[in-house]
Amino acid sequence: MPNLLSIWREDSLLRRVVKNSSYLFSSSTIGMGLAIVQSVFAARLLGVATFGLLGMVMSFSTSINRLLSFRIGELVVKYGGEYLAQDEKERAAAILKAAALTEIGTSLTAYLLIYLFAPLAAQYIIKDPAAIIFIRFYALGLLSNFVTGTSAALLQLGDHFRSQALIGLGQNILTASIIAYAYFFKGDIWLILAAYLIGKVFYGFSFLIWGMRRAAQMLGRDWMRAPFSLLPPKREFWSFAFSSNFSGTVNLVTRDSEVLWLGFLLPGEVGKIAAGYYKTALAIINLILMPVNPLIATTFPEIARAVGEKAWERLRTLLKRITTLSAAWTFSVGIFLLFAGGWLIPTFYGPEYAPATPATLILLIGFGMANILYWNRPLLLSLGMPIYPLKVMALTGLVKIGLSFLLVPTYGYLAQAALMSGYFVVSVGMIVWKGVSEIKRRSQLDSP
Repeated sequence: MPNLLSIWREDSLLRRVVKNSSYLFSSSTIGMGLAIVQSVFAARLLGVATFGLLGMVMSFSTSINRLLSFRIGELVVKYGGEYLAQDEKERAAAILKAAALTEIGTSLTAYLLIYLFAPLAAQYIIKDPAAIIFIRFYALGLLSNFVTGTSAALLQLGDHFRSQALIGLGQNILTASIIAYAYFFKGDIWLILAAYLIGKVFYGFSFLIWGMRRAAQMLGRDWMRAPFSLLPPKREFWSFAFSSNFSGTVNLVTRDSEVLWLGFLLPGEVGKIAAGYYKTALAIINLILMPVNPLIATTFPEIARAVGEKAWERLRTLLKRITTLSAAWTFSVGIFLLFAGGWLIPTFYGPEYAPATPATLILLIGFGMANILYWNRPLLLSLGMPIYPLKVMALTGLVKIGLSFLLVPTYGYLAQAALMSGYFVVSVGMIVWKGVSEIKRRSQLDSP
């Protein structure tokens, strides 16, 4: 304990990361409870099959949006952070302007694609004609989140994490309140979708207001007039943007659309029920992810700053200590789920959701590793190596998808969970090994 206190007193970087994370952590902790409450209410109200339908509708809309999102926040953090550190505010403003306009265009394009492809998704993935109107309705939330990624990245760069926490908390309270109302007054899937949509609208417009306000404070009131000629070289700038977007696409296909794969690979009602179990398992796994997620937003700028300053020893120390923090939480919750998962899901979600328990425990292995080593991809992005994690994720993802076609039709959602965990273990392990090796190589080159 004295040693830990000494480290805390001496390590100002760790204190800053934890302090900034604490705002998001507090919001996430409350949000975690609200998310579980709304998940339980929605699951009990709708039943397994309709709950699975809900999951596929939401996943399809989110997937199309992420397909075009360019993960714009990473671009703003990397280049905007560098220019702000060098006090080149006009160049940072050009980055923000380009990112905002790009995000607006992709949001509009995403909604148009969702509207057009909704019938195909309903026929071949969800296998329910009613899903068409559900998809188009829920996707309206995209139109209110047209600069959310840009605004969130700007707030991160300005250490304005408290406002992000309050916005996230407000969204969770609003959504949970409407879903609770639907549960107690016997609502239907329309009211559940409306709850999530209203939460997204609140979230998007709140980030717009706060982001524009902070942009004027950090970059000046005329930041929108910054010329595009101040952007980095086109090839470098857009190469980073497209590599980040392609990385998001790989994640989308291999990791973040599992309920859609279940609907596609399994027949009709069987697919909906499997998706319902899998969505329930993911809701429980979020118990592990939520408190660590704030560290991602606060750690990335610090990693990028350390790399820019070639402070390799400071970077190694930071990585060791944030890994210890995330591991402590992950192992604690993991042990709880291991021993209590058998009664946790049937008790809260209902006996019909009991088959989700083994999927939760299987997913715990892969998500646990990714949670502990959450800094793996931000490290390589900061080191200027965005292609390596992309290659790793693409290769392991292709293997995972190929095995899904072989195993899921026979073994169902449990096979999907096992493949998901295997994907995380292999891909994260390879990316971490590369990042640590690169730090060692560069520190040796920079040594006298």
